[in-house]
Amino acid sequence: MSTPGDPAQPDLESCRGTMSAEEDAKWLQWVTHQFETIAGEDREINLQEFKTALNVKESFFAERFFALFDSDGSGTITLQELLEALTLLIHGNPMDKLKFLFQVYDVARRGHSSPGDKLGSRGGPHSSSSPLGTGSGSIDADELRTVLQSCMRESAISLPDEKLDQLTLALFESADKDNNGAITFDELRNELQRFPGVMENLTISPVPAPPCSSPTSHLLCLVAYAGLHVLLFTLAACAHRALGASVMVAKGCGQCLNFDCSFIVVLMLRRCLTWLRATWLAQVLPLDQNIQFHQLMGWVVVGLSLVHTVAHVANFALQAQSGASPFRFWELLLTTRPGIGWVRGSASPTGVALLLLLLLMFACSSSCIRRSGRFEVFYWTHLSYLPMWILLIVHGPSFWKWLLVPGILFFLEKAIGLAVSRMAALCIVEVNLLPSKVTHLLIKRPPLFHYRPGDYLYLNVPTIARYEWHPFTISSAPEQKDTIWLHVRSQGQWTNRLYESFKTSDPVDSKRLSRSLRMRRSQRNPPLECPPVCSQCYIDGPYGTPTRRIFASEHAVLIGAGIGITPFASILQSIMYRHQKRKHICPSCQHSWMDNVQDEDMKLHKVDFIWINRDQRSFEWFVSLLTKLELDQAEETREGPFLELHMYMTSALGKNDMKAIGLQMALDLLAKKEKKDSITGLQTRTQPGRPDWRKVFQKVAAEKKGKVQVFFCGSPALAKVLKGHCEHFSFRFFQENF
Repeated sequence: MSTPGDPAQPDLESCRGTMSAEEDAKWLQWVTHQFETIAGEDREINLQEFKTALNVKESFFAERFFALFDSDGSGTITLQELLEALTLLIHGNPMDKLKFLFQVYDVARRGHSSPGDKLGSRGGPHSSSSPLGTGSGSIDADELRTVLQSCMRESAISLPDEKLDQLTLALFESADKDNNGAITFDELRNELQRFPGVMENLTISPVPAPPCSSPTSHLLCLVAYAGLHVLLFTLAACAHRALGASVMVAKGCGQCLNFDCSFIVVLMLRRCLTWLRATWLAQVLPLDQNIQFHQLMGWVVVGLSLVHTVAHVANFALQAQSGASPFRFWELLLTTRPGIGWVRGSASPTGVALLLLLLLMFACSSSCIRRSGRFEVFYWTHLSYLPMWILLIVHGPSFWKWLLVPGILFFLEKAIGLAVSRMAALCIVEVNLLPSKVTHLLIKRPPLFHYRPGDYLYLNVPTIARYEWHPFTISSAPEQKDTIWLHVRSQGQWTNRLYESFKTSDPVDSKRLSRSLRMRRSQRNPPLECPPVCSQCYIDGPYGTPTRRIFASEHAVLIGAGIGITPFASILQSIMYRHQKRKHICPSCQHSWMDNVQDEDMKLHKVDFIWINRDQRSFEWFVSLLTKLELDQAEETREGPFLELHMYMTSALGKNDMKAIGLQMALDLLAKKEKKDSITGLQTRTQPGRPDWRKVFQKVAAEKKGKVQVFFCGSPALAKVLKGHCEHFSFRFFQENF
């Protein structure tokens, strides 16, 4: 999600709504700051500087805007000229904006503007005497094609020349009502009026709004967690009040650590959590936030350990200073001579070792380590929980009692996982290298591997890293019996090595048809031998996610950002398979109909799927799947579509932006004519920019298809925005977490 580089600019990753005076003032303040930074001492900017100031990528629009902003024809723009022009485009009436837009599109005027043609000059766009000024005063088909081509570049849309010609003709023929071979100002105005709200909201770029916020969730669990710590601390401190304040604090923290250091592992028992998701406890406990609570407990353990250590150090110092103990301070702190502890007086040295191991684990668990290509550092240091448990059992006389049940569950889960994952190596049947460095793996499905839509697994590829296991969502449906699909986005050291290994083994990416053919043949006749590179892998799972609740929903809203579509790919395919089972075709007349009886475990009445991508190529990941889904329900029109798709491309400028309005109008017209979108080929029209979430959820609420549950997989920043909207509309919100 790119934004201008100046940190003073308001954040574009936010909730969007109607522009307010305060937001306009902030935007103009940013423009002024940019102008003063770029203009320098002469306080004027030339064409090149103008491009930088307005963050315009395409030279065509930069030159057109510059010529119209330069009202005195001096070849430079002053701050006053810039602010006057932007004020008109933000606060001006629709007719003023339309006159400006027409001059931008009148390419014949390019490079031939005179002071009389300029924005705000007599006879120019502000003048009521002539909306066109001097020049050709009309737009022909070739001029319109030039404009649309520039619109495509500005929106990072790539289409073949034939498609550009079709878009040009669609818009030109629709606007040229008198068929004289040119679009006049009045014809452009009439054409724009067919698109509601466009004329009133014309601008150069979206005006940012302050980010949305959402209140703290699961407050009850946090209160219970804090209350338990207060209780444990108080009971332990009171039991040792005769030994002084420092001992009371140390013992109180120690008792809390007994609970935290044993329960923290329960939050990572994935098989147990998967089982709990199928019970009524899933409605009570915040199972979907297990990783966040695990991280919170990690912080608490570090904090309590430091306080516990400082309290004991203070107590040892007081004993050594007062002469109450025959041992010196360093002996009390580092040796077994004083006999402190229940196993040969080892409490002090084991405590020091525990603190050092804990700080090492904590430092190596930071996001800068895990996400900077150093995952193996995080992985190996995190295994120090095993020696830590041993040291804790030796260090504290009652810790083994706290660890007994969680420890048994932990070792049972690890033993089962090790047995299942290492039972047999699996073949990677097929590989497809997709845009944006996404590796599509097709793995031979084990006989007893049963999973539900949206589940994930851990993958180990020994030739990439022998001991590393990484979680990935299963993108194939459970009904697909032969293979398991994984879509792996290259975002770290391991995933990049995986992608590059397959790229090296098959550098010619043009053999996709051959690979697909081999895949189909391999499904009919499983190969006796695996492919030569990265041919074997191991999997551990499956594990449940919040999306397991999807089929128990009445109205489900699935929101995927980028590769975050993967859990929903599995769900959507499963929906397709279930619909095919309910579909019947008359052998005589070929009429098709759907059974109204739904599956016992499927209460869905409506599904809205929203996919947000940065660029055009990313839609290629699952466009074939979405095409099948559209075709599968093409005849279900009695109560509207059961599955409704909503596609958004964030790099594309919005319909109200002057640099994109012509292209978006043409895309709309051609989509209606051809009944498919020019960007994806789907029947669903790809919308530019980001969704207006307030309007999206208002529409969902108005449909009244039952209780709404929203499932999201993507960036944490967007999750906060969506969660706030869900709380406003009383929708349940679930976020995909690993």
